[in-house]
Amino acid sequence: MRRPATNPAIASRRRSVATLAAMAIVVAGCSSSGDAGTAVEPIEPILAGEIEIVPDRSATSATFMVETTIPVACAVIYGIDDSFGSIAVDNDMEGGAHEDHGPLLTGLDPDTEYTYVLQGSDAAGTIYRSDTMTFRTPPVVDDGVGENVATTATIAGVSSAFSDAFAAELAIDGDLASEWSSAGDGDDAWIEVDLGETREVSAIAFRTREMTDGSAITASFTVTIDGSVFGPFPTGSTPSELGQPVAGRMLRFDAEQTTGGNTGATEIEIYAAR
Repeated sequence: MRRPATNPAIASRRRSVATLAAMAIVVAGCSSSGDAGTAVEPIEPILAGEIEIVPDRSATSATFMVETTIPVACAVIYGIDDSFGSIAVDNDMEGGAHEDHGPLLTGLDPDTEYTYVLQGSDAAGTIYRSDTMTFRTPPVVDDGVGENVATTATIAGVSSAFSDAFAAELAIDGDLASEWSSAGDGDDAWIEVDLGETREVSAIAFRTREMTDGSAITASFTVTIDGSVFGPFPTGSTPSELGQPVAGRMLRFDAEQTTGGNTGATEIEIYAAR
């Protein structure tokens, strides 16, 4: 799912508005279909295809991918049982409705069954709601690249940050729902991470942010570890292995090929031997 072509300075506020709107959908959807002024319909007739739940390799988050035949504001309520307790908002909607949805479910546990309800609201105020359904997160697979030590690191430097809502620290916070955005750096975007001590780095990953207008996408990047340059590597959730462990403390990630604009990362991961 691509992110909206929105000024990042107001994106955080829009996410808050979207969350409140989605919570209103949940409240309305959980009320009786006979309530005055509230129409509740099954969501299945407006689904354009199958619901696809794509777990992250960490098994602690998953993207809920679904298309609808009409524009709706979308939300997913979920939890380990039918008391739910969590909500994932379709942040791409910019406070409105659309047809291509990708709420990110976070805070999941690996190898665990979750209960969820998909809900949407159209411009006429009709609530569309699925039955209560379930999915299971996969178990964690040890692929031999080590542990992600970026989440305990600090930021040593950055080319720019659009605002506090898109600060560099958000690229290493372990949360795919937050992100670092540069202030229009394009191919010149860079960020430097201090591990705090020398580690044997085996692999890295750079998960690019992106906008619905096709800008802000980083296709490839290089990493400089204590003065030695490696790459370029493709961006994405799959870690790029360095071939053999490289000892280092300071890692600088440079955008190599981008589509320009407010380039940045939803998450940077640095894997080292345990």
